[in-house]
Amino acid sequence: MVVEQGNTVVGPGEAVVLKRGEADGMTISPEATRQGTQPVDFINAGSLLSDGEKEVRDRVRAFVDREVIPAAAGYWDRAEFPFDLLPGLAETGIMGGSFSTEYGCAGWNNVAYGLAIAELARGSGSLATFLHVQSGLAMAAIYNLGSEEQKQKWLPPMAKCEKIGCFGLTEPEAGSDPGSLSTTAAEEGGGYVLNGEKRWIGNASFADAAVIWARTEDERISCFLVEGDNPGYHAEVLPRKGSQRAAWQTHITLRHCHIPGEARLPGANGLGSTLSVLTHSRYGVGWDGLGQAMDCYETALAYTKEREQFGQKIASFQLVQAKLVEMVNEISLSQLLSIHVGRLKDAGDLDPATVSMFKMNNVAKARKTAALARDVLGGNGILLDYRVMEHMADLEGVYSYEGTNDVNTLIVGQAITGRRAFAPRPPKNPGPEKDGKAERAEQKPE
Repeated sequence: MVVEQGNTVVGPGEAVVLKRGEADGMTISPEATRQGTQPVDFINAGSLLSDGEKEVRDRVRAFVDREVIPAAAGYWDRAEFPFDLLPGLAETGIMGGSFSTEYGCAGWNNVAYGLAIAELARGSGSLATFLHVQSGLAMAAIYNLGSEEQKQKWLPPMAKCEKIGCFGLTEPEAGSDPGSLSTTAAEEGGGYVLNGEKRWIGNASFADAAVIWARTEDERISCFLVEGDNPGYHAEVLPRKGSQRAAWQTHITLRHCHIPGEARLPGANGLGSTLSVLTHSRYGVGWDGLGQAMDCYETALAYTKEREQFGQKIASFQLVQAKLVEMVNEISLSQLLSIHVGRLKDAGDLDPATVSMFKMNNVAKARKTAALARDVLGGNGILLDYRVMEHMADLEGVYSYEGTNDVNTLIVGQAITGRRAFAPRPPKNPGPEKDGKAERAEQKPE
């Protein structure tokens, strides 16, 4: 079909963008709605922040408003990764934002880092997913488990997005149960030979360094750095996704992948070594949920103040107000939890069960908020230019990665009952039963 738009002929596959007044019933435009949005802080949670934390938040917000939001829906619709946004994103300091300045990172506290993540997720859930992989997983693994030489080699260029990393733990048959991973690392000629497969690995198709978890011949799970140009490493982008479309997840195949002995991360000794990395990344994903929820609510609120039906703005309708109140209530509670959890992390008191509750809470509330916002926008809610449907779809991916909602629920359940519900039963006579507090203390990262 060929459509005439003014004096322009638009061919098949090209978008026809209707402006205000150009179609019957189109009383508002996405552009006008975006101009009407204001950052949500109904309970003045900002009063809990330092001036430095606000400066970080505002800097990332300005970048997102200027560079990310105008382009995000287009990248998402085309399932295209936004490579051209990476230099500006790196300039904000967000990559490895809470890591030491000696490795080229910003050295922020964890509250500032979380605020930055929320602002990025407000603009693009897909770009926030790239951040979680690059900063929350790959850089975190090198920072926490790598040698000094590995840190100096990789962290400074990764902080600038000059080098890209990925994190290969999940496998086709080992998702929520990483202990069953089957990728192997056999010693050979002073190095290692890796064989196996990884799946749902973000950034892997263009990564310079892949952090790969594998089982050594002594049955220990260890971690290795595989450079992206290794001939034994192949990463294929997973096609036809309905979530996280502008972030590329891949299937990695490792076939006789030879790496030198110094590519092994010395701090990775068993599956428990993943704990500090996953805790850091899961923390970031909790802020991600808050950011996406905020954008959905801001858009819905602005829309209701402009959209008119039955002779009045729909913001005056009781059912619409009820939805808006439910959204801002959940966001306000998530803001308080986010700042509190960030303070715990800065104090060194954040345990894995608490961060699981944090991620579980914020993402589930964001998922509900996105659905309510889509409802408030009516039919316009499915248009990508309003951003809500993009968030609604992206949050489905976030709901499952970094610990599914069910697994995080059971982690919290184990912490409060002392009983593990998601693993084989322990052997008979395991010793005295631990209470929830003791179990949580035992799980704390070193």
